[in-house]
Amino acid sequence: MSHKGNRARDGLVHASCQSGLKASGTPTIITEKEAVREVTGVFKDKLCVVTGAASGIGRALALDLASRGAALALSDVNEAGLEETRRLLDAAPTNRIRVDLLDVADAEAIESYAAAVTESLGDADYVFNVAGLTRVGSFEASPLSSFEKIMDVNFWGVVRMSKAFLPQLLRSKGGLINISSLFGLIGFAGQTHYCASKFAVRGFNETLAQELEAKGVSVTSVHPGGVATNIARNAAMDALPDGVNNRGEFEQGFEKAAITSAEAAAKIILEGVAKKKRRVIVGRDAKIISLIQRMFPQSYAQKLSWLLSQNTL
Repeated sequence: MSHKGNRARDGLVHASCQSGLKASGTPTIITEKEAVREVTGVFKDKLCVVTGAASGIGRALALDLASRGAALALSDVNEAGLEETRRLLDAAPTNRIRVDLLDVADAEAIESYAAAVTESLGDADYVFNVAGLTRVGSFEASPLSSFEKIMDVNFWGVVRMSKAFLPQLLRSKGGLINISSLFGLIGFAGQTHYCASKFAVRGFNETLAQELEAKGVSVTSVHPGGVATNIARNAAMDALPDGVNNRGEFEQGFEKAAITSAEAAAKIILEGVAKKKRRVIVGRDAKIISLIQRMFPQSYAQKLSWLLSQNTL
């Protein structure tokens, strides 16, 4: 459902691990429980803005951040999904939660939303740009309108949100977290528009991180592999991939490859953000595939095709 043209509605505010070295050079052993407390401390009482909060990684981040005592400004175009996220947050240990319908393809709405957030909750400390969509189909089979839609949401949505909230992050010395993808590290046939958008997000992230480092704002580029979300089920199709007979077969293939839960992905992301990492790769599959791409930049596609045919990833 599209909400382009709608303005951000008034939000509803309701109650509701790393190793280090000591000065002597002796390693400090940090237990898992201590690492959890360390990450929790980073986000406690911080205002975290999360787009795409109606499902998947966005919802998982919202729930995880709430459990750590963060204040939240959540948005999505999916009203029913947002209401479900709100319901799940009813027991959260925070009394500062704002929920808004927001289309990241609507530049004017984003400007209004950023102003509304700072007026109602204060300056954002962290902005998580999760909202995104995908389409399936080769470049030849896809109309330019499909390409433009993907870029408008996945790339320009990230740029618009980053621009609108940057003054707040500069004041708070906070963090900007933009979701790219494993497909922002590798090309994948049948996903030309999606890969282009996610490579663009990666380039934006890596350059912006350099520009903002001296100003005290961290930028984290997140690259999830197969994560169990609804993105494949919600994907529009310009053409079926080669060798796939119907949409059901496509969705089954994605579900089989989605080996990381959204909750596990959120935990990995938050741990990386707490450490101010510039790149966070989510999932064993993404780490392996990223390594293969770096080792074989010219021939990784053929090697990955063979590995996938052997069900070894």
